[in-house]
Amino acid sequence: MHSSEVTRIEVACVAQAAKLLEAGGLVAFPTETVYGLGADAENPSAIAAIYAAKGRPANHPVIVHLSPEANLEYWVESVPSEAQRLIAAFWPGPLTLILKRAAHIPAAVSGGQDSIGVRCPSHPVAQALLRAFKHGQGGIAAPSANKFGRVSPTTAQHVRDEFASELADGGVIAAVLDGAQCDVGIESTILDLTRLATHGPVLLRPGHIRIDQLAAVLGVVPVLADVADKATPRASGTLASHYAPRTPVLVVAIDDVAELLGQLHAAQRRVAYLHYTNDSSRSESVNVCADLCLPEDAELFAQGLYAGLRQLDAVNADVIVVQALPATPDWLGVNDRLRRAAHDSVGIVASLLPT
Repeated sequence: MHSSEVTRIEVACVAQAAKLLEAGGLVAFPTETVYGLGADAENPSAIAAIYAAKGRPANHPVIVHLSPEANLEYWVESVPSEAQRLIAAFWPGPLTLILKRAAHIPAAVSGGQDSIGVRCPSHPVAQALLRAFKHGQGGIAAPSANKFGRVSPTTAQHVRDEFASELADGGVIAAVLDGAQCDVGIESTILDLTRLATHGPVLLRPGHIRIDQLAAVLGVVPVLADVADKATPRASGTLASHYAPRTPVLVVAIDDVAELLGQLHAAQRRVAYLHYTNDSSRSESVNVCADLCLPEDAELFAQGLYAGLRQLDAVNADVIVVQALPATPDWLGVNDRLRRAAHDSVGIVASLLPT
């Protein structure tokens, strides 16, 4: 998607964006995962502006993005050996580490917790911005650049569509840096390293970097977060309902798709259908108002997922039916996002079909 260098025009835009951040403004920028809405991570007022623009609960933490040359020890109490090995293997890249927050870092970035999420993005525009901001030693607090709980943006146009009023003259968002379409397409893997002595490494959110890849570096398989464990740090994008379009989402087993589509069609419901290339379940005689096929490859499917959900959301269907994906480890991140997107759609079938 993106080259390893930024153009001269981009450099000028990046320099201006860094100045806007230093002045307390908000700037949307691309990462390899999704676009982020950034602010100075050491400016509580700027962080509060992110929360206000997104409609995000104040106790929900954001991730701090750092340049490859930044001093991580400035941001955290300590860097355990496990973190050092993971950083060597995966940074820059789509891996967020949860560590104990240094006392002088504002609690606003952590939703009031004593932990902090940090990562080093690999996108060249993100890296250029981080290097220009505070001489490469600042941190940019940046959740995804969308309204809270909605589908994350993977292009600059998605950001503009989401925040049209906030980008108008006098709006709270000062600029959007355009870095083309994101390579990864879903948010970073999040690994909690704050409880190594009692729990070991804990996977809070799956993503592009798989659990087996983490295990290969750590020498131990991370445990999956227990939602009932009150000691688990809150982290970005881990609420039960998240990444959701306005249209209800329904994930359906491959053997049940054709029958359900037929029932919805008979009930004169408008249905948008998202599936992958190995789709032999759907009867071609069943009409849908929108049909989107993504590749039968976990990484390529992830790359197109959010843009696809936005596309299908725009057709004003009654429901988006999604063909259930494989339950293999490489699909864990995408399945996680779809499960959260569909969380609030429980019972939607009963409301769409006649009794």
